[in-house]
Amino acid sequence: MQTSPTTEIKEELAPRLRWAVTRLARRLRQEAGADFGPSQTAALATVERHGPLSPSELAEIERIRRPTVTRIVRHLEQAGLIERVTDPQDGRASILSVTAEGRALLRRLRERKTAYLAKRLAALDAEDRRTLERAAELLEGMLE
Repeated sequence: MQTSPTTEIKEELAPRLRWAVTRLARRLRQEAGADFGPSQTAALATVERHGPLSPSELAEIERIRRPTVTRIVRHLEQAGLIERVTDPQDGRASILSVTAEGRALLRRLRERKTAYLAKRLAALDAEDRRTLERAAELLEGMLE
């Protein structure tokens, strides 16, 4: 019995790709050497990229619950990585922004991850690097 392309994708390609992406993401987090967990680092990067924003907006973008955001924000604020100011439009709400220290930390983390990946990419031949460049384009398209 012959398998369909959809079955082959579901049983072969999708699991291999999921495994490789998951392992690569884990390795990059390890190489970054941050004292923060992935949720905290992701939240900090989101505030940098989309901020200033409210904790509710952060929760929506990160697709996490508001109590979780409250804990993450408290931790990042105590570490001096984000600052919270009263929303001028609504005195009951707050707005989050990344501090200079937070930006510097994100820059260091990204540099370490990029250096790790660049070293491994440099060990590949030109054809394999072109293949990965095309794969990156495809993955970016899938995520949009």
